[in-house]
Amino acid sequence: RYYFVLEEGRGLAPFTVTVTPCDVPIEWSILVHKASASFLGKGTGGDRETQEVSRSQKAPSMVSTIFNYKGNSVETYMGMSSHYALYMLEFLSTERDTHITVYLTTDTTSGHLYPELPMDPRIDVIGIGHTTVTLTWKHSPSVLQHRESIQYCLLVNEKHNYKSLCAAETAIRSSGMKLPPTLALSLSPYLLEPQQVMILSNSELSIINKVSSGEVRQICMGTKNTYTVPNLSPDTQYYFDVFVVNLLTNASAAYTGTFARTLEEPEPKVTELKDGKVIQVVLDGKKQKSYSLQYKARHRKIQFTFQLCRGQVRVHITKNGKTVASENISGLRYFSLKGKLLDRYLVQLRSTEDFNSSVKVQVSPHSHKPLFPLLPESLKIKSFSKLRTCNSVTLAWLGTQEESKYCVYKRRIEEDQVWRELQSADRCSGPESRHRSEKVLCKYFYDLNLQRAVTTETIKGLDAGTLYFFDVYLFGPSGIPVRYHSKVVKTRKKC
Repeated sequence: RYYFVLEEGRGLAPFTVTVTPCDVPIEWSILVHKASASFLGKGTGGDRETQEVSRSQKAPSMVSTIFNYKGNSVETYMGMSSHYALYMLEFLSTERDTHITVYLTTDTTSGHLYPELPMDPRIDVIGIGHTTVTLTWKHSPSVLQHRESIQYCLLVNEKHNYKSLCAAETAIRSSGMKLPPTLALSLSPYLLEPQQVMILSNSELSIINKVSSGEVRQICMGTKNTYTVPNLSPDTQYYFDVFVVNLLTNASAAYTGTFARTLEEPEPKVTELKDGKVIQVVLDGKKQKSYSLQYKARHRKIQFTFQLCRGQVRVHITKNGKTVASENISGLRYFSLKGKLLDRYLVQLRSTEDFNSSVKVQVSPHSHKPLFPLLPESLKIKSFSKLRTCNSVTLAWLGTQEESKYCVYKRRIEEDQVWRELQSADRCSGPESRHRSEKVLCKYFYDLNLQRAVTTETIKGLDAGTLYFFDVYLFGPSGIPVRYHSKVVKTRKKC
């Protein structure tokens, strides 16, 4: 409870009381202790959840209530008194501890402490993009009169609108952050907490508060009344509040808040596949976005070929909208499909890892000679433990019924690098990516009997007790290499 006295002056004495709840709804009243005066008054502004103005010529009690309000809007009472009177202001919070701002004045002629709102205080949404929203609002009369001491501040958040700047700052504070009382107006970086980011460009101040429920942005843009909010998330609802702020007093008035949902991200661009052409696709593992390829069949029998270069990839193929194949691929994978001429195939690729994956894709008529070589049943390299010595290892791998070229490469490696090398290895890259010193040998072989299509090779001249990374590349008629799964072998320490 607070008291104030209005001295008798010449004629009527005008006064105003402005109360701003900064958090939960409150109830407040103006009471007067009077002798035999008559009082006139009216309430203005805000939404009147409960508002009474009682005028009393004769009252049995010495104390009467001339104004009462319940709610969380900024409310101003304007009254006149022509006789000596003692006024009481009573404030009650029914929900929890809270804070408010109160301003009383009898000086109604020398300009307003609180900036004025225009007749139409709405914010208009004039443009919505995937990551931007453009807003405009009518100028405050205070901006036109006192341009140098007035500015607009915009608040952006994902929860709800705020009816006052102090309500917004209270919400940020209650999320566990310490907040300077004049955050929206302050240009001093040392006032910022570690959870805040301040950006100042083109005389525009933007402060981003990272809070548990997302982020609350405060952007002060001087006296511009149109603004495009950048860096929003697609398909997300945002709430926008504009405050006109008196820089000299920190008092502010709130426009009627609005909200808007950003647009959904556009469908991913679909790439057209052409017969026989190999394309390489890099897939973002963090965003888990799918990549789409389409193909219009010019033959009844076709073959899709996928060569996994890095990571792991999920392949989903539909024909005229119906699923014909869906699986995770590793190594080289063929899908032979039958259909009609002009069937439409859609291939969707997605990384199943949380890092980038990549894959080479080719589609061709079944009769077409494939660019990729004929493959053995397995692309694993075997090493023989019993044949391992201090300076040599013996490797074996499977071949095919078609004469092909096989090249072996080796590289020394430290034990703590093995996992990283295996994860990051680009299985599509050929020997051209290797240093010449890593090459061990190249050989040709085949066997019509697949049971006997196995070759072995003893790699000599190695150091004792050392880890080596071995790779075998298979070259087919087209020259496109296929890399076997890398093998790590350690030579013996003692022999």
